[in-house]
Amino acid sequence: MQLQQEQKRSAMASHIKSMTEGKPGKLILTFALPLMAGNVFQQLYTVVDTAVVGKYLGVNALAALGASDWLNWMMLGIIQGFTQGFAILMAQEFGAGHHHRLRKVIGSSGILSAVFALLLMAVGQLIAKPVVILLQTPEAIMDGTLLYLRIMFLGIPIVMAYNLLACILRSLGDGQTPLYAMVVASLANIALDLLFVMVFNWGIAGAAAATLIAQLISGIYCLYHISKIQIMRFTREDFRPERGLFGKLLWLGFPMAFQNCIIAIGGMIVQFVVNGAGVIFIAGFTATNKLYGLLEIAATSYGYAMITYVGQNMGAGKTERIRKGMRSALGLALITSVCIGVAMLVLGRLILNCFISGTPEEVEQTMEIAYFYLAIMSISLPILYILHVVRSAIQGMGNTMLPMLSGIAEFVMRTSTALLLPLAVGEIGIFFAEIAAWLGADIILAISYFITVKKMPADVSALH
Repeated sequence: MQLQQEQKRSAMASHIKSMTEGKPGKLILTFALPLMAGNVFQQLYTVVDTAVVGKYLGVNALAALGASDWLNWMMLGIIQGFTQGFAILMAQEFGAGHHHRLRKVIGSSGILSAVFALLLMAVGQLIAKPVVILLQTPEAIMDGTLLYLRIMFLGIPIVMAYNLLACILRSLGDGQTPLYAMVVASLANIALDLLFVMVFNWGIAGAAAATLIAQLISGIYCLYHISKIQIMRFTREDFRPERGLFGKLLWLGFPMAFQNCIIAIGGMIVQFVVNGAGVIFIAGFTATNKLYGLLEIAATSYGYAMITYVGQNMGAGKTERIRKGMRSALGLALITSVCIGVAMLVLGRLILNCFISGTPEEVEQTMEIAYFYLAIMSISLPILYILHVVRSAIQGMGNTMLPMLSGIAEFVMRTSTALLLPLAVGEIGIFFAEIAAWLGADIILAISYFITVKKMPADVSALH
């Protein structure tokens, strides 16, 4: 009773929310909506980055930005994998009402995150040039690609800090504070992009610097609001290393980090194939890839919602609510994916035009490549949305190993399609690599979900 009263008092003073009571569909949707809005603003500054670089610096600069995408995403994916894995245990402890253990989990997560941030920063600097060369990046864009990557990798501690802080808030059911943080960061990024690139003429380096400063602002905003939450009153004891807890966090985080890493490696192999098709093809491919975030904007939000929803209910022993929530989330995801897909088919050329510049012939060729790729992904979006919901639900149950297998399936399907299909149908075969990866992952995840559900403990709430 005392724990419940403490949780209610803390919730009144902040945006944190228990997802163990109430209608699952409504809870998932209301939690996901602020995350979607936050992702819109995050994608807004990604789009502005691309538009400023593409329009102001030209096709070569846009291609250089695209050639850095997968290696940059690999580092971000590893960071997000670890922090999201740590957040699973946070959500379970919060759902169980164990606030002392919650603070210990957060303290240990902070220590591990700091260690991994420094390691990833060092590794990133070491591998940047060899990987860019290995991917056969065209000489014309090599320097720009390397410069962008080196600056972004120097900022890995900033990116790690923001992702951990945002995951802490989301694990407590707070989807609003990360939204506000992203709004502030997006506005700052847009202003800094224009200042650094168009006024100071810093080129691609200016775009990278603007992104990192924006992440720093959003991290500080999240930290400030965490400090205001009553149950987040930390002591030195909360940060004392605990071997068993470190092991549990790594058991949750490492498979998710590895999963994202292997997916990114598959993406780099695709980039290797794309790089052999020339600068115009790279630019068209990059323009659509920059809209990838908009396509999956709601998918990732539903994924975050499911990790929190399932994690909290798992901690509370309410396993029947997990099944109900899964059905609701799949319905929401499918409806949303169709709406976004239709919108992109209608407005795609208009949006893509913001990224492309050059001679009329270059613009026309780049647009045809970009829109064809966008149409294929838009039509296939339901496959991607099912992937995010099911994978996140399994992870929220505390099983990160089976979802890791789906990441391996993505790797196999993505790389084999990118390497083999173009031999049969030409360069356009590369565009089907993503779809094949999503489909392969969905098959593994569907089997994994039913296996995991069968092993779930009985619903504790039903016994009372």
